[in-house]
Amino acid sequence: MPRPVLSAGSMFHSLRLTLVLTLVIPLMLFSGVAIYVGVSAVGENLNDRLREDLELVARAVSGPLSRAMSEGDEIVMGESLESIFRIGRVYGASVFDEEGNQIASLGVADSNVRSSESAERVIASGELGGAFRRVDGESVFSQFTPLVAENGRIQGLLQITRKRSDFHELVASSWLWAIAIWSSLSLIVILVVVLGHYGAVGRHVSRLLEIMGRMAPGSWRVTAVPGGPRELRQIHEGLRDMGERMRAAETEIGERVIRERELAERLEYQEKVAMIGRVAGGVAHELGAPLSVVQGRANILRRAGLKEGQDRHLDDIEHQVERMTLIIQQLLDCFRHVPDSRRTTDLAAVLRDVTDRIGDDPKCGTASVKAHGLDQLAEITAEPTRLELACLNVIRNACQASKGRVEVSLRREGAQWEVRVEDDGPGIDPQARERVFEPFYSTRPAGEGTGLGLAVVGSVLKEHGGYVDIGESQLGGCRMSLFWAGVQGNE
Repeated sequence: MPRPVLSAGSMFHSLRLTLVLTLVIPLMLFSGVAIYVGVSAVGENLNDRLREDLELVARAVSGPLSRAMSEGDEIVMGESLESIFRIGRVYGASVFDEEGNQIASLGVADSNVRSSESAERVIASGELGGAFRRVDGESVFSQFTPLVAENGRIQGLLQITRKRSDFHELVASSWLWAIAIWSSLSLIVILVVVLGHYGAVGRHVSRLLEIMGRMAPGSWRVTAVPGGPRELRQIHEGLRDMGERMRAAETEIGERVIRERELAERLEYQEKVAMIGRVAGGVAHELGAPLSVVQGRANILRRAGLKEGQDRHLDDIEHQVERMTLIIQQLLDCFRHVPDSRRTTDLAAVLRDVTDRIGDDPKCGTASVKAHGLDQLAEITAEPTRLELACLNVIRNACQASKGRVEVSLRREGAQWEVRVEDDGPGIDPQARERVFEPFYSTRPAGEGTGLGLAVVGSVLKEHGGYVDIGESQLGGCRMSLFWAGVQGNE
């Protein structure tokens, strides 16, 4: 089941949402509470300032009003009340006697203050006081100031009123400014978080996701240059290391699969070879005795003497018996397998021994065999007898196909040794090169070859993990190269 991959959009949405929930919202709440407390304090301060303004106005006119009230001068009293409106913005002003009856007024004010607790406290204590109340249906703030005569007796009260809305307008204006500042600050913080996230984290995370999306079997290597903050660069380096490990593991698994497949093929081949070898051994055993009897009877007839011209029949019988014996021997050689006797063997020494003895072979008597490169040490792991048999058969095959010239050379090809055998014969047709190692397949006329010589070569190469390559020779004939794995440590 394929593993779901997180998209870049969902990743960014999640990161932004996390930042907003864990950073922006708490910051906005904190700033909102701070602004609320600050504006509330400012509002209280504004209210205090407005009350202080009324107190200052009241103190400024309380002296002239007290003298005018003592002297009964209504003109000075009216001018003093008018001056209150000139000094500050007020809603009304009134003068009351000690019993709370109105003596003079200007603007909206109470007609009497007998029922006002604030007025009673001012008369009783002689200190300024005030409170919010309703006058003529309007909510106002009343500031009461005692009017003291020269003898120190409180002879009346001065009431100055200001609309409650004057207080509220200032506080409301402060709240509007606070809300505007808080909203602007919130918007700026959100923009900074979103844009800062994209610039510092988002685009680099998107790049990492693209890299992760491209990582797949066969393309684990990460070649992009790391970018972004240190943590993201560390993640990038971690992805690169993981890709390298995955690539190495994939390569190792592929090589292991190839080795296991080769081992399975080799095991299957060895099982087939073992089965055919048992069959061939049984056939050789069963045919050996009849062939010996046939050859013995032919010798008896030859010694007994035959009529003139009949000896050729005995020659034919002996020739066919020898041919059948050779086929059986080559069949046994083709399917004989002795892996337990492999050991480190000098391939050059084997070739020197074969080329020295090849001149005594009847099938190579007319060919000139020249060797090159056999004076070096070429160690391979092989069964010496089977190795010698393979080299002998390929050289013998070249001698039979040549017009008189055969060259054998040994050369190094990387971690392998190449035994190259060339002749000046007619060569092998490219279409037939794949079949020359099949048992009983021969390019020679019927009766001249058994078709088992090169089959033995192919069988030995498979046993030893080598391979063969057939091509055209510079001598004009066939080039047959046998490749053998060299011993590690001597490469």
